[in-house]
Amino acid sequence: MTRRALVVTHGGRSEAVLAMREAVQELEAAGVEPVVVDEDATAHDLPEVEIAVVLGGDGTILRAAELTRACGIPLLGVNLGHVGFLAESERDDVGEAVRRVTAGDFTVEERMTIAVRVQAPDGRVVHDWALNEAALEKGESRILEVAVEVDGRPLSSFGCDGIVTATATGSTAHAFSAGGPVVWPDVDGMILVPMSAHALFARPLVVGPRSTLAIEVLDRSPAAGLLTCDGRRRLEVPRGSRVEITRSPVPVRLARLTPAPFTTRLVNKFALPVEGWRGRGTAHAPATVREAAGREAVLPDAPSPGPAPDAALDPALDPVLRDGITRGGGA
Repeated sequence: MTRRALVVTHGGRSEAVLAMREAVQELEAAGVEPVVVDEDATAHDLPEVEIAVVLGGDGTILRAAELTRACGIPLLGVNLGHVGFLAESERDDVGEAVRRVTAGDFTVEERMTIAVRVQAPDGRVVHDWALNEAALEKGESRILEVAVEVDGRPLSSFGCDGIVTATATGSTAHAFSAGGPVVWPDVDGMILVPMSAHALFARPLVVGPRSTLAIEVLDRSPAAGLLTCDGRRRLEVPRGSRVEITRSPVPVRLARLTPAPFTTRLVNKFALPVEGWRGRGTAHAPATVREAAGREAVLPDAPSPGPAPDAALDPALDPVLRDGITRGGGA
């Protein structure tokens, strides 16, 4: 049986073309037939493949997810963009990354996706999905009037520039720019973030995986809406339409080469300042921090914190709570 690997790249960049050539050479050396797709390819155009090698930024990975989500093959992202949260490897490591995935030396991380259902006033229904987010924004320069519903109950209505509904994966994308929280990717939840809302209560929301989020574009809205899924697929949402967001049963599968925690990825991608962190060092292993540049800084041993002395507790605390704190109890 012929082994095949899909190669998806950002064809408009010379760096991507060079990286593609290197990836193709490594695939052929491993006895794997590379299948290079063009910009207009669809999932129906693909032969059977065992993995996808994606060369580009997060946008290219989202395009590859469109092609492969239904067949469930893992995606190996090689970052050629700026941030590249979804990518596993960097440009200089493309050869080694391809060698490892062709040898089966990787794990698979499943990322939750959301199902999107749009019902127009005439009853017409359109379905879509997203790995990062589904963003409903005003289609004109005027304000968008919406009503928000959670689990079949109305929550609030207000005017706004739009609303972003996102997965944990998408919490560092459009939702983050709109002021939403960063959610660790192993949290099976959904996020709703209003954009420039004219309301006292218009805070970001995080709901569970069994919830249903709904947004209705009100008849009185000065502007109609425009729904964009993962920044790629657009749908007009006229006044009187209803958009429903639920958890999709079909994930996107990412190939992982290292078990680095999301915290490390977050620090590196955003170049967060962590100098001075001591951690919970022991006498046998010094505390370390991974700085934004990717190098490790070894810090002096930090004593493990012990329980707070009883005398340091606030005597006004309830005796039961006070006793629980003394013994290390928690909620």
